[in-house]
Amino acid sequence: MCKSRKSTAAVQPGSRRSRNTNSNRNMNNSPCPHPTRTLTSSSSNYETSTSDVPITESTSYVFENNNNDLLEWSKASSISSRASLSSLKDTLPESPNIYHFSEISAATANFSAPRLSSSSWRCLIRHRDVVVSRRNFRQQIDLPELSRRLAMICRSHHSSLVKLLGASVSGAVIFLVYEFVPGASIADCLRNRRNPSFTDLVTWTSRMQIASDVAHGLDYIHNFSGSDSGSGSSSGFIHNHIKSSSIVITEDNLRAKICHFGSSDLCGEAVDGTGEESGGRRVRIEGTRGYMAPEFQVSGVATKKSDVYAFGVVILELLSGEEAVKFEFNDDGSYQRTSVVDTARVAAGEYGGVRKWMDKRLRDSFPVNVAERMIRVGLDCVGNDPNERPDMGRVSIEVSKLYLESKEWDQKMGTDIDLSASLAPR
Repeated sequence: MCKSRKSTAAVQPGSRRSRNTNSNRNMNNSPCPHPTRTLTSSSSNYETSTSDVPITESTSYVFENNNNDLLEWSKASSISSRASLSSLKDTLPESPNIYHFSEISAATANFSAPRLSSSSWRCLIRHRDVVVSRRNFRQQIDLPELSRRLAMICRSHHSSLVKLLGASVSGAVIFLVYEFVPGASIADCLRNRRNPSFTDLVTWTSRMQIASDVAHGLDYIHNFSGSDSGSGSSSGFIHNHIKSSSIVITEDNLRAKICHFGSSDLCGEAVDGTGEESGGRRVRIEGTRGYMAPEFQVSGVATKKSDVYAFGVVILELLSGEEAVKFEFNDDGSYQRTSVVDTARVAAGEYGGVRKWMDKRLRDSFPVNVAERMIRVGLDCVGNDPNERPDMGRVSIEVSKLYLESKEWDQKMGTDIDLSASLAPR
């Protein structure tokens, strides 16, 4: 979760105390970082909860689907009345922060503070700059299982991930608290609405660095996160929200960090599917236009290979500067849908097509042979057959290799420049 320099000042928590004072005092042992533009998808619009059940209440819930696929909560008696995230906190291998709902409410001025997006706020909690993201539960998750998932995700550490610090539960809503990262999303860096001819990513090596960061971050999510501390084994997670608007570029050094890690599993968008090798998840929400793999559109099941598809789209956006999908109106009033995947396929099949297709703001200052291979990596990731798409381990190795070749080219050309830049709107 992330934003730009112009973001509103954090709201200081009010003087209102949590009803569970001792619990809050014991958990106050952790100390988080966004620019003015939201990095969350514009389609991520979650309704406001009408019931405020404190996190210390010991109730578990079950979703029931009616014929209209509407989710309704019903109380279940499978959890002891004393069970809660707070009471389970001390038993976790690495305890995440458990926030009382009153802390979230006070920090966001009862959710009236300016938003970073339709469902996120920047604020101060426990003297730390954080982003609070509001998500509706989509599946039944009892409190012990929710605590287990939260602990696994919070103890995942990677330089290319925005860290999840903890969570709070209120009724049918979970509030996820992430560190605040100053910067702007890839989408905002590539497509400045005030000045379309300007981009913060002015060099080839800066874009290759970002591609490498995202590849390594997603490889970590798929293959190294969620390890069992007892066995050392890891089945990994699925991100399910990879897109250019959910990856922040840090303001200090133009490095990429993936936002929203863990939100899919914690809010119940995904449950264990069939096929351990594919890492299947059954999702209950729609994807983002332009980033959905063909099989995902048909089955609604997110897999690691559907994440790979979305990553491929992001790579093609980085190379071309274009949106994943856009609609252009014709003179007769009809419109034409243009996909960056389709234009990349055409460019790769034409002699000299790659140079014409690349972002003009790079001013032809890039190694053409590396660019051609990079496009091929992106197109391999967006193949129609998920079985033919590479896994992220292989992709991250190839992207790293091309990044190193780009740095060597940069040094030979003598074009190494200071990449520091302000991501504030122009």
